Amino acid sequence: MTAEKSGIVCVGILCADILGKTVNELPEKGKLSLVDSISLQIGGCAANAAISLSKIGIGTCIIGKVGDDSLGKFLLDALRLENVDVRGIITDKYITTSSSMVLISSDSERSIIHSMGANKHFNFEDINPEYIKNKKILLIAGTFLMPDFDGQGTEQLLRFARENNVICCMDTAWDSTGQWLKKIESTFKYLDWFMPSYDEAYELSGKNNPAEMANFFISKGVRNVVIKLNSEGCFVKPENQPGFKVPSYSAINPVDASGAGDSFCAGFIAGLYKGWDIEKCAKFANATGAHCVMRVGTTAGIKSMDEILHFMKIYEERNHIKVTG
Repeated sequence: MTAEKSGIVCVGILCADILGKTVNELPEKGKLSLVDSISLQIGGCAANAAISLSKIGIGTCIIGKVGDDSLGKFLLDALRLENVDVRGIITDKYITTSSSMVLISSDSERSIIHSMGANKHFNFEDINPEYIKNKKILLIAGTFLMPDFDGQGTEQLLRFARENNVICCMDTAWDSTGQWLKKIESTFKYLDWFMPSYDEAYELSGKNNPAEMANFFISKGVRNVVIKLNSEGCFVKPENQPGFKVPSYSAINPVDASGAGDSFCAGFIAGLYKGWDIEKCAKFANATGAHCVMRVGTTAGIKSMDEILHFMKIYEERNHIKVTG
């Protein structure tokens, strides 16, 4: 008898973010400038998604790599505090933890100085298959920012997950090396859901229409596609069905867009985990992303599943939108 699968596993990047606010210009060499605040926060696509899922109320494990340093300890403690299972995280004493210096200007725009650190060295051999095969859903988060894992390593993991009947999802990041499709095309045939942003989908497909983008990915072997359209919501193309757009919750007042894409993916996957229809998954994903941008930080605004569903109900009733079951 096959054991019943439960929980979600997020594989990918973890990062310590050092935020400085307000920074409108850098001091001259050898000089000092004052800022309003400096804070240390957890970041990285996999960490953001895992924390969001845990806050929604779904048991989540995370797999990645950190250094044996103070920032690595901070990330592990922050994840544990959010009830994320960290047994899949490798601590390597020979490398440093990935980190970013985030400079926030008075107009809320961010400039980032980033060190790839441990994420650069994360690879397939760092993954214990026991943390994968009994999970219901796998999310690979941060593709293009893990050079030793992207491509072949990712393909190995997805093949293993597919062989063990795990639902396979992938969320991409920006590819600063410009390899794009060449780097990850071999992984597409193992993906149940591909979840890029519009800009990433454009670079990968060469198309500028969400429907054409989705059809391109499906022609390459992806089963289902959801494309994040920022403030416009998302476009969904389920397998063997017409694609459709789901609008965002536009009446909210955004404060900080950091982590919105990661929380969107968490919301969508939460819906898949619960067995909802695809339109409800997309609406819940948009609502989860909306909660993210209403607070400063990548996960501070995320609420429980019941609270987000209540928000959706009230919003849709006020705006006379048909509520999906």
